[in-house]
Parts: sequence; structure tokens; C-alpha cells
Amino acid sequence: MTVDTSVMRKFNMSYVRRVGALEDSFLGSGLPYGTARILYEIGLGAGTVQELRIRLGGLDSGYVSRMLRTLETKGYVTVKPDPADGRRRLVELTEDGLKQWDDLERRSEERAHQLLDPLTPRQRDRLNEALATADLLVRAATITIEQVDPRDPMAQEAMGHYFAEIGDRFGFTVGDEGFGDDPSLRPPHGAFFVAASDGAPVACGGVREFDGTGEIKRMWVDPAWRGAGLGSRLLRHLEAEALRLGHTVVRLDTRDVLSEAIGVYERAGYERIDRYNDNPHATHFFRKELG
Repeated sequence: MTVDTSVMRKFNMSYVRRVGALEDSFLGSGLPYGTARILYEIGLGAGTVQELRIRLGGLDSGYVSRMLRTLETKGYVTVKPDPADGRRRLVELTEDGLKQWDDLERRSEERAHQLLDPLTPRQRDRLNEALATADLLVRAATITIEQVDPRDPMAQEAMGHYFAEIGDRFGFTVGDEGFGDDPSLRPPHGAFFVAASDGAPVACGGVREFDGTGEIKRMWVDPAWRGAGLGSRLLRHLEAEALRLGHTVVRLDTRDVLSEAIGVYERAGYERIDRYNDNPHATHFFRKELG
């Protein structure tokens, strides 16, 4: 056991006990923690069984079904086939379920106050900052980066965020470069990847062949996730894919106002080079030898 894992394991054991996760009746709700969490996520908007499983880290479908049956028996939720797709099951809180959700929210708030009340304002500020940082880093560490077709809805959503941000930052418009279907980012000569959290994209990027070398394109990280190392991790993933595609050199272009991205590239060992393409929106060009 290393020092790092010892600290995390100690915190996990201490925290789950203090927030009531080990109690048979979580926060006096009459439900164990797992079942109460399912109820809570439905109240937050998880409308299908599949979405519940995604939000809760890919829980076993049989386990989720058993908890939903418990909630159905208590009259808190309804589960029914989706009229538009019989393979999906829709979940919804009943009137009693909404009352139970409100009560669970109230009890959770009370428990949080019990934990914070003994602390001074300065200690609370330190705890809030530490927990926010820990939450971001743990979520970033547990994210998986998946290859998807650029036409996939998740890829389209991610690229929509990407183009919206660069549009805000330097006036780029999607009309200049459509993002519906880019064959260069599909096999066999390219690939596109999305990192998602709770079913929503938080980062994306692609690699393709361009003028005999690999080129990284459309790399984006959600602003709320910056500073957690996700951009560097995604970049390493894209470099590994470029190597798999047979490239020992990768290049990329960017804009001077995208200082965060430039910092990621320079820390990863990219060297500035002269312009290598005719992209009118790019001002900075980089190259890196792989392997």
C-alpha cells in the first residue's frame, strides 16, 4: 500500500461512515444507500434505466432492476417501456416518490450542516476547496476515453461545444467548416474520441493523416474540467492512436488566444514550427516526434 492509496482508502472509509452510507436506513429514509441513490438520480432527471446505469458508473443491470422493483413496490417510481423504443425502459417518480425525494434532499442537507457546523468559517473554506478539488480529480481519473464515429450523437454534441467556444473566443463560425461528417476522422486513416461523465461529453479530440504525418484536430476540454489533467491525458491518448496509425510525427495548429491549449502542448513537448497548412484561423503551429 502506497502513501497515496493509504490516504484515499482512509478517507473513503471515514467518509462513507460519517455520511450514513453504511446505515440500513440511509439518513432515516427507510431505504439503504444504493436504493436511495437510485431514487435521487431519477429525481435529478435520469429518465431511463440505461441513463441511471451510466450516471452511477455502469452498475450491473440486474442490481439496478432489483432496486427499481423495491422502489416500485413502495410506490415511489413507475417503470414502463418507451413507446418510441421498446428496448428502453422509462423511469419516473410518482407523487409519493417526489415527496420521498424532497425528504431525502432535506435530510441530506441537514447531515451536511451537522458535519460543517463545528468548523470555523476558515475551516469550511478549506474543506470546500479541498472537496471540490478531490471531486474533480477523482472524476477525471475515472473517466474513460472512447472512440466514436464523428457522426455519433455524443461526438456531435462534443464538437458543438468545441465550435461554440472557439466562436465565442475568436469569432469562428461553423459555416466556415462544417462538422457533420468528417471522413478524415474515421478509420482507416483517422479516429475520433470522446470522454464522457454522467452521460455527457466533457472532452473530445481526433487524429488524422495529413500530408504524410499525423495531425491532431478538434481537441476540446470542458472549461469546468480544466486543471484536472484531462487535456494532457486526452493528448497522450491521441498520440498513441497516431502511433497505431503508423505516424512517428504529429502536428497541430491552434490560435494565440487559446492559451490553455498552447500550455498543454508545450508541456507535452511540442515544438513550434512554421505554418504547414492554409487554415486562416490558426496562428500557432506545433510538431512532436513520437515514440
